[in-house]
Amino acid sequence: MLKKGHAMIASDCCRCLVGFAAALAILSDCSSVSAPGPPASAGVSRYAGVSRDRPLASGTIQHIVVIVQENRSVDNLFNGLPGANTVQSGKNLHGGTVSLQPVSLTAPYDISHRHKAWVADYDHGRMDGFNTENLNCYAKHQCPKSDVAAYAYVPESEIKPYWDLAQQYTFGDNMFQTNQGPSFPAHQYLISGTSTIDNVSHLKAAENPTDPRGRGRVGGCNSLRGTRVVTIDRNGVEGHPVYPCFDRMSILNLMNQRDVSWHYYQEYGGSGLWHAADAIKSIREGPSYENVRWPSAQVLTDIASYRLAAVTFVTPSAAESDHAGKNNGTGPSWVASIVNAIGKSSYWNNTAIIVVWDDWGGWYDHVPPQIYNSYELGFRVPMIVISPYAKRSYVSHTPYEFGSILKFIEQTYDLRSLGTTDVRANDLSDCFDFGAKPRAFRPIAAKYPARYFEALPISHESPDDDN
Repeated sequence: MLKKGHAMIASDCCRCLVGFAAALAILSDCSSVSAPGPPASAGVSRYAGVSRDRPLASGTIQHIVVIVQENRSVDNLFNGLPGANTVQSGKNLHGGTVSLQPVSLTAPYDISHRHKAWVADYDHGRMDGFNTENLNCYAKHQCPKSDVAAYAYVPESEIKPYWDLAQQYTFGDNMFQTNQGPSFPAHQYLISGTSTIDNVSHLKAAENPTDPRGRGRVGGCNSLRGTRVVTIDRNGVEGHPVYPCFDRMSILNLMNQRDVSWHYYQEYGGSGLWHAADAIKSIREGPSYENVRWPSAQVLTDIASYRLAAVTFVTPSAAESDHAGKNNGTGPSWVASIVNAIGKSSYWNNTAIIVVWDDWGGWYDHVPPQIYNSYELGFRVPMIVISPYAKRSYVSHTPYEFGSILKFIEQTYDLRSLGTTDVRANDLSDCFDFGAKPRAFRPIAAKYPARYFEALPISHESPDDDN
């Protein structure tokens, strides 16, 4: 039995199917997104329509699960992980050295992670502007000074399930967030390899959408009418706000074309900053929107009921997201509950789980990214690859970006390329040894079990009030 949220999806989907136009959408998967991709002048190569090489896993992997957490850098969340490139101090604009201080995962403050904050942090590759970031403090007298707030790390003892996963399987310490901005465009990159407003525009969604009336949930094709998202052009100029609903290709469309099953899990129905599928017009208004499921914990029910799709994206509620100032510390248990559910099931021997964080969240990181254009790449975020074929206790130093995840999906299911950042991105082959015998699963110890998350009511808490 599906949870209550899925019944609402079915209702939405039925409305989408009304009329002849919807019938055509079934046949064409929306002709408005048939263009192969942004032009090369927009900073990405045109490559869509060209067949991929043979699947990376040669049929070994039949299920890919992408778990997306929120707003952490490598130096912040995995500081001191053996074999990983992390540091205990950073530089500031004054030429001083600032020691990274231990700060709880649930510390009551958030740091700016808008594009302008990224530019200041990066400081032409010097990585010394983190002392200039704005700070939102949610509890008086419990927040550090703004000029040192970003220089922090989460103690291993608070996030032990993450460290157990990273040390048993493969940790990527050179996974770079592709975009230089906050969550909404980051989640667009996670499913499209870009945040362009359509398949031919050079304008990219650059910030989180806002509604000038301050009402409603934003970030998709059913956002309130006045909702707008600021874009960035190829010269790095922000402006030209647009409605956050895009006529752009996504990996979801490519899977529809090849009948590859997929599910996208989100905490509630409709628009939201982390609800990437809701901002793709052909998905939101087409029949495949029935593959978007809520609440997030529905993924646990579907695994137990043997309804795991070939490709699964999982986004969290604010409480379990790891988002600074918004989470309650349950994120590591949330991720462990999904991994344990798969590990204890018959899916384990043919599944690859990728855990990634969507942006740096304003936290200090010392490794400067490669710059491709005015909005790519961003800073490092953690990545853990979990599979019976993932290299054991291994740290991959290969440079990755969000397009690497998309390339892995394309290669595994023999899809054509999106023609965006997946073209240039390294694949994930360094994370696997498909010649090895699949190893047995060892459960990950966590404070909260799956039933804790399954029993929670749907949360509509806004995850981000970035400044």
